Amino acid sequence: MKATIEIPDDLYRKVKAKSALQGRPVRAVAIELFDAWVNESQRPERDERSVGELMSDIDGVIDSGVTDLSTNSAYLEDLGRAPARDR
Repeated sequence: MKATIEIPDDLYRKVKAKSALQGRPVRAVAIELFDAWVNESQRPERDERSVGELMSDIDGVIDSGVTDLSTNSAYLEDLGRAPARDR
């Protein structure tokens, strides 16, 4: 099928120059772009769940043996008091 479209002169000059550098006709570039655009709309929608939601199935699968350090006050005694050279 033959179709006629209007393209801004500046854009067409850039497309023609780049396609010439690559040794490809503008027609082939246009077909490739149309094809990519049409096929892009057929991809499944992006999963918008958070990382936490995505990982909820494996939460707690590995037991590191380390308990929650925030509940043991001994770990928090010197929090923020270390000399600058130790940071």
